[in-house]
Amino acid sequence: MGRPTLRRPGAREETRLSEVQAEQRGDGAPAPAVSANGLRKVYGDVVALERLSLDVWPGEFFTMLGPSGSGKTTTLRLIAGFERPDAGAIALDGLDVTGQPPYQRDVNTVFQDYALFPHMTIGENVAYGLMVKGVGRKERAARAEEALRLVQLGELAKRKPIQLSGGQRQRVALARALVNRPRVLLLDEPLGALDLKLRQDMQLELKRIQRELSEGVTFIYVTHDQDEALTMSDRIAVFSTGRIEQIGTPREIYERPANEFVAGFVGTSNIVERDGRRCTVRPEKIRLLAEDETVRDGELSELGAVREVIYLGSATRYVVALDDGGTLVAMRQNDESGDAAASEERGRRVRLAWRAQHMTAVGSAAEAQRQHEEVPQ
Repeated sequence: MGRPTLRRPGAREETRLSEVQAEQRGDGAPAPAVSANGLRKVYGDVVALERLSLDVWPGEFFTMLGPSGSGKTTTLRLIAGFERPDAGAIALDGLDVTGQPPYQRDVNTVFQDYALFPHMTIGENVAYGLMVKGVGRKERAARAEEALRLVQLGELAKRKPIQLSGGQRQRVALARALVNRPRVLLLDEPLGALDLKLRQDMQLELKRIQRELSEGVTFIYVTHDQDEALTMSDRIAVFSTGRIEQIGTPREIYERPANEFVAGFVGTSNIVERDGRRCTVRPEKIRLLAEDETVRDGELSELGAVREVIYLGSATRYVVALDDGGTLVAMRQNDESGDAAASEERGRRVRLAWRAQHMTAVGSAAEAQRQHEEVPQ
């Protein structure tokens, strides 16, 4: 038996309508699955969002990444219809839904709290939303079974939530959202309550499901976990203080951060300031050499002394105080040497070397803030 597709009724007609809309716009491209334009949201004296705009394309796994209070969950709630923006507009498939309530929007939300009914079986939990919509019993059962097969829980339909693990309950919550066949699936830190190993397994599981459904469902995922974002996303929007600092693929965000905030929040990064220029270079791009060792052609280098050595299992992190001021962090993969050998390197004189192409010029956080403020309203 083939894998379930969870194809929505009327999908062929919807595709044809999208093509007609694109032809009317004259650009030959389909409308974004989600488009936010100039969103502003204020809670009392707190500006949660300020002139925020983004487009999410059909079939994407799009992640909104940022620290607590950066505006990512507020944006998700505005897309879902749980909140109304104070200014700006939201469109789904090119249609303005800013004033529509949640139940009129073709979206579903998966929260960190599974919110499963303990007295119902897993199958009944998944089918509950269909029952509320008045879907017939036979169709409810078939669609619930299909959704549970998609998340690889088809054989557990008769169990109660208390009989499942945390990861299995999270998959039930996902199946319950997918059974409604939404155009857009919103996921608000759904893996936050899971332990590390289970969270990593679920990341792969979510990506597998998204790939299978990419022709019909767009995923918008909220997290503060950079590894989660880099692992699963097609594109990432990095949020800070109610604004988007950068949108790009995981590789673009990591390798070419737009400013110092992005460089510091997504992964570990070094800021090097020399001759009036501020640049970032990732620790894994830096080679740790003996003080008198010759660098390769095209490499830049700095002399310093090892101040701290941190053993991380598969790698060791070296914090080096530079002779010309400041510090750099370098990473070295562990092979035969263990933590005892690494600890002996504290205080050792070293040379750090890296290629010029691995450096990216960045502005400071203050400069990024000024650029935001200069954008006309």
